[in-house]
Amino acid sequence: MKQISLITAAASAVLVCSCAGQGNGNESGMTVQNMYDRVCVTDDSTIAHTIYGDIQGYKDGAIFTFKGIQYAKADRFMPPVAPDKHEGVLKCRNYGPKAPQTQTFAWDGNPQTDYAFGNQFIREPMDEKDCLVLNVWTKGINDGRKRPVFVWIHGGGYSSGSGHDLPCYEGRALAEKGDIVTITLNHRLNLLGYCDLTALGGPFANSVNLGMQDIVKALEWVKDNIAYFGGDPDNVTIGGQSGGAGKVSTLLAMPSAHGLFHKAIIQSGSTLKHALPETTQPVGLAFAKALGVTAANPSKVNDYTYEELLRIYSSVTTEGSSPMSGLRLIGAPVVDGNILPRHPFSPDAPEISKDIPVIIGTDFNEFSFENPPMTMDEALVELSARYGDRTDSYIETFKKVYPEKTPREMVAIDLSFTPGAIKQSCLKSEQGGAKVFSYLFTWQPKTNYLAASHGMELPFMFNNVMLQPEMTGNTPEAHVLENIMSSYWISFIKTGDPNTAGLPTWEPFTTDHQATMILDSDCHIRVNDENVLSLYGDYGKPRF
Repeated sequence: MKQISLITAAASAVLVCSCAGQGNGNESGMTVQNMYDRVCVTDDSTIAHTIYGDIQGYKDGAIFTFKGIQYAKADRFMPPVAPDKHEGVLKCRNYGPKAPQTQTFAWDGNPQTDYAFGNQFIREPMDEKDCLVLNVWTKGINDGRKRPVFVWIHGGGYSSGSGHDLPCYEGRALAEKGDIVTITLNHRLNLLGYCDLTALGGPFANSVNLGMQDIVKALEWVKDNIAYFGGDPDNVTIGGQSGGAGKVSTLLAMPSAHGLFHKAIIQSGSTLKHALPETTQPVGLAFAKALGVTAANPSKVNDYTYEELLRIYSSVTTEGSSPMSGLRLIGAPVVDGNILPRHPFSPDAPEISKDIPVIIGTDFNEFSFENPPMTMDEALVELSARYGDRTDSYIETFKKVYPEKTPREMVAIDLSFTPGAIKQSCLKSEQGGAKVFSYLFTWQPKTNYLAASHGMELPFMFNNVMLQPEMTGNTPEAHVLENIMSSYWISFIKTGDPNTAGLPTWEPFTTDHQATMILDSDCHIRVNDENVLSLYGDYGKPRF
């Protein structure tokens, strides 16, 4: 039922986007008659070949859809390996399970709870063995075409989420509008994806950054198989938001991922540094000791349920002091010297990705989700508690940079992700390699108090405003911005440059000329210099 409803919703989304985008470069070409003519086909024409065997999806109008394709398999706490080959035709028409996780984003059941982004997440089954799956949307299979490929990596930090736990992650609309191949994927998370057991040695020598190793394995699947789905393995873009953006940042520094992608998009999650082995290995050793696991008996890890593993890990990390106390919540890669040999962007940008063009950006409000109006006196109370004797300097700088913004936005502006995004952009641009394009998403819905909060840009760049009306309002204004943003993203996915005919020119970012595209009803470039200030200067240093 969920699958059918999402397909129907996607059809509506494409219809509305087409109507709203007339005169704005909309490429979908969808009409009312086209939508009614769409049928879901599941005959032999929907069978695609892979190197592991034939699979069958379905054709939804012009788009071939494959869900729950296994891209790898893995034993507990072990690196992923290629999946088994299969005989016959394997049906891949339903989303696979997500990785086990303790944090699930879903409505809390209280109808009086204020609206928040987390209430939009879909409840999904979890399964440790079968979570290494991906989903594909494409206009053609077995047709010899070489379409650009977009691989989306979900958010949720490193501890939660999935490639289909938000309605807007549906890849159909983007694939149809841009004639690209859209892919979403699941990978291991939390304790199973990021516990560092390398100090045990032996079979555990590479038991670190397993969730990141899973993503690399998915990219290897894309390289080996995407041509059968009408995609070009030599034109792959990876993108992610929040934790997914952190994973993209990390992949840019991973030798095993080098050559598997050619462009990158980092949305609200620029990551500069990760944990070090001197912190993570002692915790892994203590955890293994509590389990009774050694290099000589690695299979003992299978004696426990996932819940038991979490309980034992929690008991280990709450005993004693640092470094264990700092790792009570597993959820971060490790600079282990092998899988990840260096920090993603510290002290500089990784040389191996010098030639990878990147889009980097944030949302104006990020983690301020409920934003009812606020008076200046009310804002002063919060700002004084936050900045003390720097309050006047902050207010003066804010009013100079954003004279049109409200007292609420003085308090609710993002002050955490944006500095890191600016610093990452500076470091990347200073390599003198591929271009960097910076954005700030400032659009606010008029139908709720969400403002430009964390994840608000997702339905727009995915061309799926219709699928998340509680966030976007599903208004004509929202569809205009949706058409602009998805067009920018599609152009970048195709060429490594977001610029496209009929839209405002998006200048590249450099440290000396920090051009940033303001994504709003009036999209325009803002330059961070002495005439048009940002709250942050070079390398994300605050000006107040």
